[in-house]
Amino acid sequence: MANATRTASFVRLFAAASSAAMALSATTTVFAQEAQADEQSQTIQEIVVTAQFREQKLQDTPLAITAVTAELIEARSATNLADVAKAAPSVVLRPASASFGNSITATIRGLGQLDFNPALEPGVGMYIDDVYYPRLTGANFDLLDVERVEVLRGPQGTLTGRNSEGGAIRFVSRKPTGEGGNVSATYGSRNRMNLRATADFKLTENLFARISGTFADQGGYVDVIDYGCAVPASGVPSTVGGTNCNLYKQGDVGYRALKGMLRYAPNDDLDIMITADYMNDARNNAPEVLLFGTGGNPNTRTSNGLPLSNNFICGPRCNYTTTGSNAGSWQAGVAIPGLQGLPLAAVAGQQQTLYEGWGVSANIDYKLTDSLQIQSITAYRAWDTSFSVDGDLSPANTQFGNNALSHWFWSQELRLNAKLADNLDLTVGGYYSDELTTYYTLQDIRYVSVPGLPPALSPLFPLQFIGNDPVDTEAKGAFGTLIYKPTEAMTITAGVRYSEDAKDYTFFRYNLDGRTINAFLDGIGAVYGAGFSGPDVRDANRNGNVTEIVSSLTGRTASFRGSRWDYRLSLDYRFSPEVMAYATTATGYKAGGVGPRPFNAAQARGFGPEEVTSYELGIKTDLLDRRLRVNVSGFYNNLKNAQLTLLECPQFGGPGPCALPQNAGDATIKGFEFEAFFNPVAGLQFDASASYLKYTYDCVNPAVVGLPGGACSSDPAVISRLADQAQGWQWNFGAQYEADLGSAGSLTPRIDVNRQNALPGNVLRAAPGSPSEQFGQVPGYTITNGRLTWRNAERDLDISLEVTNVFNKYYFLNKFDLSGLAGSILGQVGRPREWALTVRKKF
Repeated sequence: MANATRTASFVRLFAAASSAAMALSATTTVFAQEAQADEQSQTIQEIVVTAQFREQKLQDTPLAITAVTAELIEARSATNLADVAKAAPSVVLRPASASFGNSITATIRGLGQLDFNPALEPGVGMYIDDVYYPRLTGANFDLLDVERVEVLRGPQGTLTGRNSEGGAIRFVSRKPTGEGGNVSATYGSRNRMNLRATADFKLTENLFARISGTFADQGGYVDVIDYGCAVPASGVPSTVGGTNCNLYKQGDVGYRALKGMLRYAPNDDLDIMITADYMNDARNNAPEVLLFGTGGNPNTRTSNGLPLSNNFICGPRCNYTTTGSNAGSWQAGVAIPGLQGLPLAAVAGQQQTLYEGWGVSANIDYKLTDSLQIQSITAYRAWDTSFSVDGDLSPANTQFGNNALSHWFWSQELRLNAKLADNLDLTVGGYYSDELTTYYTLQDIRYVSVPGLPPALSPLFPLQFIGNDPVDTEAKGAFGTLIYKPTEAMTITAGVRYSEDAKDYTFFRYNLDGRTINAFLDGIGAVYGAGFSGPDVRDANRNGNVTEIVSSLTGRTASFRGSRWDYRLSLDYRFSPEVMAYATTATGYKAGGVGPRPFNAAQARGFGPEEVTSYELGIKTDLLDRRLRVNVSGFYNNLKNAQLTLLECPQFGGPGPCALPQNAGDATIKGFEFEAFFNPVAGLQFDASASYLKYTYDCVNPAVVGLPGGACSSDPAVISRLADQAQGWQWNFGAQYEADLGSAGSLTPRIDVNRQNALPGNVLRAAPGSPSEQFGQVPGYTITNGRLTWRNAERDLDISLEVTNVFNKYYFLNKFDLSGLAGSILGQVGRPREWALTVRKKF
């Protein structure tokens, strides 16, 4: 009954908003007549999108879609994907913590993925010129030579590519046309240097080329300080001499990219595009600070015996991180035979996060007849990345890790677009991709303790090991969409998709010598060797029969195989040239797999697919002679088997580290979205977006939250163990005015204000008064940006002065809460106030 009441309230809220928009449209004719008399009236730019793989006006597409043009991207001082996403309602894209290297977290309408590991699927599909990008690593794309970005909200997959439950983000590049080019240079805060250039030229009558490049360099804003130098009385050995204790800065930028496009278009029927790109991102680790630290385990102390504590908190924009852990002698605090006096080897890493990637693709559009078109998209991409992680940002030795991933991916997609009749269109297609990612890691984890005892008295065992795990992923899909117009005003869209997903993950857990198997992680493998599988000898000796087959973790391949049918059904109706409404129901899913980071054999556990059924109502309007655009949408999602990554899981294998994906339970996600563009007079423009999201668990798997029981439980005592997911309000507002200076050109001031909602720091709810509650949550924040642009009368030269984070707001992009295990809470600090001057020339 309560759920039905909430649903009814949601429907009433959406209906009220829709009614208001309809009422406003009734006055459109009057205002339009007045607008026609105003010679300086300015209509909103018409945006053509290809979200349904036909050229359609944005306002004719029955999807909740945000289309951001290159002009608006530039006006908002956006430089990467995360900047663009701030303008889209219900979208949260943020750089990931340093523990996840060069990657992002991505959710749309509360669905997506926070963990970059290749064992998990993103949930938000990302496409560059129709080519699917399968990983969160390297996904905060630079906006190099982009024509527009389309953000599609809600399940996608019946038209293209992979099955994406949350939505999809599509980058559309500028095509070579044989004309034009541009170059720009930027200088700004902390020696920021940006250079961009594009050349577009004709090789022959039907052959065109376009080359684009970008260079970005900037100093960091979080100081890394040598603790022994800064606090000599501590006795911690210093690694530098003299009085300058600053080692380097985090939060810097070091990005280079190059893209070339070759287009062959001999006639209106054939268009072939070959694209190649290369990118290199080399920068220091993500700008993080220690917010809380405590630890009594003697194995985690500094080389001179200091424990992790809040004394190692440096300040709002500095830390004492190190690039390794010291050698030492590990001592067990409990009487465990054979575990006394084990040596701890020293480990060392790198201060930089490195990423290098390249890709090639071929897009072929061929019109077989006037009513039949075939499209082929073939792509290959590869990248390598490496980074090191100091888990406490201090000279203490709680945990340290080196990580290196090597990845290749290729995909093939075919689509056939057919016009079966004047009122009937069909798209059918197929998709196939294969990828292999090898994840090498060296981990040095020293904080493991016996539960219930003081850490100083109960160190249990050290975890120094090497993993080198290949992850093989294969995806197949077949899809079809039928678009039928029974009347001029009504359109019915029906789509279906079949998906097959396969993933194989092979574990290797060696000691630091790279040859012998680590007995703490893989006792069976240490005794019987890699790949062993056989009867439990202990059980046979005890009971006289064999009831269980045991196997080593090292050499074990865990597999996931899944298939799924999904659908989309949509009805839209155009009440007038100014107003269209639509209703949509769709399904989507995210494949399952196996926990990729088992710190004991029991954590090598599988998890099932995540499934969603979405219901959506929307209304799109162009009012006041197309000077006011208002789009409203509301959605209601039923989520089954929600996937969450647990950072604490003593219920699975005992004490120690945890990073285990599991199916937490079922949830209801509902929300409201609003977008508006308003050009009241010539030169003046307002744009705004807002969304409200409510994520409510209907039942929770007790085992996931450490309670006994089997079936998904609706008991509030069980549900309350999980933290509230990303929810609440987020919004964006922008305004600009282009003042005409006659022969002197124009001057355009612009302001943007963006509000991001709060996020939990851990999937488990923080106990009242705990460090997690005090320091581990990610508060919401509001950022204001300003820009002033002069453009000459010919509109081929402009000079812009921008200031981002005008009020120098101190905020966090994310937090990494391991206070329940390692005793630390880290936070990634957002960028402070920055200024930049850009000169851009078009040719």
